[in-house]
Amino acid sequence: MLRRSPVQMISGKRYMPGLDGLRAISVLAVIAYHLNLKWAQGGLLGVGIFFVISGYLITDQIIHEWKTYQRLNLVNFWIRRARRLLPAMGCMLLFVAGWLILVDPSRLPALKGAFLSSLFYVNNWWLIFHKVSYFESFGPASPIGHLWSLSIEEQFYVIWPLILVFGIKITHRRGKLFFLILVCAAASALAMAMIYVPGTDPSRVYYGTDTRAFALLTGAALAVVWPSQKLSDSISCGARSVLDIIGGFGMIVLMVLIYRTNEFDDSLYTGGLLLISFLTAVLIAVLAHPASLLGRLMGLRPLRWLGVRSYSLYIWHYPVIILTNPDVSTDGPDVLLIIFQLALSLILTALSYRFVEEPLRRGGYRMKRSHRNSSHRGIRPVVLTTVLPAILITIVCSIYFAKPEPAAHVANAAGLQHVQNDQRETKPGDEAIPPASHLDEELPHSEHNKPLSTGIQSGKGITAIGDSVILDAAPFLEKMLPGIVVDGKVGRQMLQAQDVIDRLKAQGRLGDRVMIELGTNGAFNTKQLRNLLQSLHDVNQIILVNTRVPRKWQETVNKDITEVSNDFGNTTVVDWYSASEGKDGYFYRDGVHLKREGAEYYASILAKAVKGKKQ
Repeated sequence: MLRRSPVQMISGKRYMPGLDGLRAISVLAVIAYHLNLKWAQGGLLGVGIFFVISGYLITDQIIHEWKTYQRLNLVNFWIRRARRLLPAMGCMLLFVAGWLILVDPSRLPALKGAFLSSLFYVNNWWLIFHKVSYFESFGPASPIGHLWSLSIEEQFYVIWPLILVFGIKITHRRGKLFFLILVCAAASALAMAMIYVPGTDPSRVYYGTDTRAFALLTGAALAVVWPSQKLSDSISCGARSVLDIIGGFGMIVLMVLIYRTNEFDDSLYTGGLLLISFLTAVLIAVLAHPASLLGRLMGLRPLRWLGVRSYSLYIWHYPVIILTNPDVSTDGPDVLLIIFQLALSLILTALSYRFVEEPLRRGGYRMKRSHRNSSHRGIRPVVLTTVLPAILITIVCSIYFAKPEPAAHVANAAGLQHVQNDQRETKPGDEAIPPASHLDEELPHSEHNKPLSTGIQSGKGITAIGDSVILDAAPFLEKMLPGIVVDGKVGRQMLQAQDVIDRLKAQGRLGDRVMIELGTNGAFNTKQLRNLLQSLHDVNQIILVNTRVPRKWQETVNKDITEVSNDFGNTTVVDWYSASEGKDGYFYRDGVHLKREGAEYYASILAKAVKGKKQ
C-alpha cells in the first residue's frame, strides 16, 4: 500500500497524518475512561478533542471548496457525511439489538428511545429531555450511551455549512469571520458556565449542543486563519523548532489533564473545557503543519492505523465493554477481561472499517458491469447507508420494543419507623432495583460472613441519614440499635443533606450521634461536605460512610470523605468500600443495593462504629 506523505493531496485535500495520531490518542483516552482506569479519569476530554478536530477539518474542507468553486454543494456534502457515519453506526445498533434480543431481551424496552434518537442524531437532546444522567445513572449501563457525542457532531454538520457560507458572504474578510466565530464559541462556553450549578450533576451542559458547540467552533475558527492548503514546509529551522516546542508542550499538558482531571471538577464547566479546546486548537495547528517533526511522529503507522479507524473504534468499544462487563464485581479491574474487551473492540473495528465503512463511503459494493445501470449509481449508496439501516432498525424497534415496559417496583422495608421512602424515579436505560429490605428472603450464612455482634443495647440519640442503601440496612439497624432514627430516601444526594438535618433539628429528632451515608447517587464537592459537618459541630460523633458504587464518582466520593473528615475531630469514617471487597453475593445486579445478608452485614459495621458503648 502506498504511503501518503504529509503534503500529499487527496481529493483536493491535504492529508495530515499527525491529526490521525491525535485522533488515536483521543479515542484511547476515551476507552480508558470507559474502562474506569484510575489513571485516565480525564479520558472524557478525548471527546472534546474530537470536537475540535472535526470543527477544523470540516470548516477547512468547506472553505477550500468555496474558494475553489465559489459555491458549496450542500446536498453532496450531507450525503458524503451520511455515507461516512451512518453505515458503521447502523451496523452497531443492529448488532446490539440482536445481542440483547438473544441474551437479555428485558432491557430492550427501556432502550427504544435511545435507539431511535441515536439513529436520527438527536440522542443528546433525548437524554436531556428525559433527564438521563451521563454521570449518575444506575442499573446496567446503556450499551449505546456514548452516541450522544455523534448526535452533536451530526447536528453541527447539518447546520454549520449554512452558517459558514452565510458568514463568508457577508464578511468577505478572514479576520472578521474569525472574530465572529470566536464570539459564537464564547457564547456557547458562557451558556455552559451559566447553566451549570456547582456541586450538581453536569449532564445538561455536558450533553447540550448549545453548551458544547464551543469546541467545534474553536476548531472552525482555527481553520479560517490556518487553512491546511496554505501551509508550506518551506520555513526556517528556528520556526520549525518553535512549532515543535509549542506542540510538544501542548501534548504534555493534555496528557497531564487526562491523568488528573475528573468529570466532577466544577472548573471544567466554568471555563476549563473552553481552555482545553484552545489548547487542542494550538496542538492541531502544529500537527497540521507539514514542517512539524511532531506531526510526523504522531503520524507513525500504529497511531495512524488507529486514527484512521478512530470513528469505528469509538462506535464499537463501548457496547463491547458494557455487554461483557459482569453485573457485579467488587474485586477491582480484571486485567484479562480488559485485554479481551480491547481485542474484541479492535477486531470489530477492523471488520467494520474493511467491510462496512470503506465500501459504502466509496460508493457502494462493486457489482459486475453487466448488472449496473449508470442511472442508479447515485441512488444505491444512499439506500445502503441511510434508508436501509433506518428501515431495519425501525422494524426491530417496532417488533421488540412494543412490549410493555416492566413496572419499576421499589419495595418498602416492612415495618420501618421514622423512614422517608419515596418511589425511585426510573430513568430511561436504568433498571429499577429495589432497596433490598426483603425480610422474607432467605440466604445462606457462612461462618466467616456472619454479622458481628455489637453488644449495643440502645440506639436512642443516634440518627442515620442516607439514601436507598441506608434503607436496605434500616431493619437490621433498628434491631441492633433499638430507638435509632433512620431517615432515608431513594436517590438522595449530599446536596440535600443540610435540609434533612435542619428538618430533624426542628422536629427534635436529631441525635447527638449522626451517621451520614451519602454519595451513592453522585459526587459532591468538598465545600458542601465541610459546610455540612460544620453545621453538626455540636454533636458528639459523626460517622461518615464511604461508598461502593460501580460508577466513576466512587473514587472521588471516597477520596473527598477521607480528606474532609481528617479536619473534624468528632468524625469517624466507616470504610464500606474495603469491607465489601470480594463480597459480590451481598449485592443486587446494580452492584449498589444490598441483599438481606449484605444489608445485615452493613448494619453490623455501622453499629460497631458507634462509640461509647461496650463493643
